[in-house]
Amino acid sequence: MRPIAIPRYIRELFQADPNQPATTEVIRELYPALCKEAPVVSIVIPAYNEEAGILQTLLSLCHNTTQWPTEIIVINNASTDRTEELVKAAGIPCVMEPRQGVAFARNAGLSVARGTYILNADADTIYPTNWIEQMVMPLATDAQTAVVYGRFAFIPTGSTGRLTYCCYEYLADCTRWFNKTFRNEAMNVYGFNSGFRREQGIAVDGFHHPPGANEDGWLALKLREKGFGKLYYVTRPAALVWTTDRRIQLDGGLWKGIWKRLKRIIGL
Repeated sequence: MRPIAIPRYIRELFQADPNQPATTEVIRELYPALCKEAPVVSIVIPAYNEEAGILQTLLSLCHNTTQWPTEIIVINNASTDRTEELVKAAGIPCVMEPRQGVAFARNAGLSVARGTYILNADADTIYPTNWIEQMVMPLATDAQTAVVYGRFAFIPTGSTGRLTYCCYEYLADCTRWFNKTFRNEAMNVYGFNSGFRREQGIAVDGFHHPPGANEDGWLALKLREKGFGKLYYVTRPAALVWTTDRRIQLDGGLWKGIWKRLKRIIGL
C-alpha cells in the first residue's frame, strides 16, 4: 500500500529550517557517528544551487541507523548560491565539480568515494531512517545483485495534493512493472534512490552515457550487460524515500507528466 499522508517524522525533517543554527549543529553532532570508521558505504549527492533543501536531506541521512560505516559526499556542481558554505558548515565533505551536469557530478563523487558500496541520493529528497540498511543489504548478501533501486513518494510543493500524487504513484508502479516485464528494467533506476558496488561502477566507466540516455539507468544497463549481476527492486516500506515534486512542476505539472509517461510506455 502507498501512503496517502506524509509520515510525521518525514514532514518534520522536510520542514527543518536551513537558516537555523540548530539544524547545522544536529548534522555536525550526528555525522561522526554515521562515519565512525573507514566507510563501507559512500552516499553521493550532486548539488546545484540547493541551499534551500540540502541541509534537510543531510539531516535525514544523518538520522539513519545502520551497521555500515557511511560517508556522505556532496558534489558542488558549480553552484552560485550558499550550497557549499552550508554543507561545509555542517561538517559534510564537499567536492567541487565545475562541469555542469549530473553525470559529471556523480562521476566526481565516484572518483573520490572510499566505500565498497555507492548509494545515489539527491538534494531535494528526504530519506527514512532505515534507507541505508535496506539499500545495502541486497548488495552485501548476494554477489549476483549488481544494482539496487527503490520506491519513492512525492512531497507536494504546489497545488497538487498528496492524495492525487498517491494515485499517480500507483500509475508509476504500473509503468515500472511494464518496463520490467516487456521493456528494460534499467529504465526504472533513478539517481536519487539507487546503489551499486564502487569497483564495478568504475569498471564500466561510471555514469558516462550516450546522448538521450539517463545516467542512472544507463549505468544499471552497463553493469548488467557486463555480467555483474541482476537489478534488485527494494520494496520494503522502511526504504520508501520522499522527494519533492519540482521535476513534475518543471515538466509543466502533473497531467503533462502523466501524458509524458504514457507516451514512453507506448514508445512515442
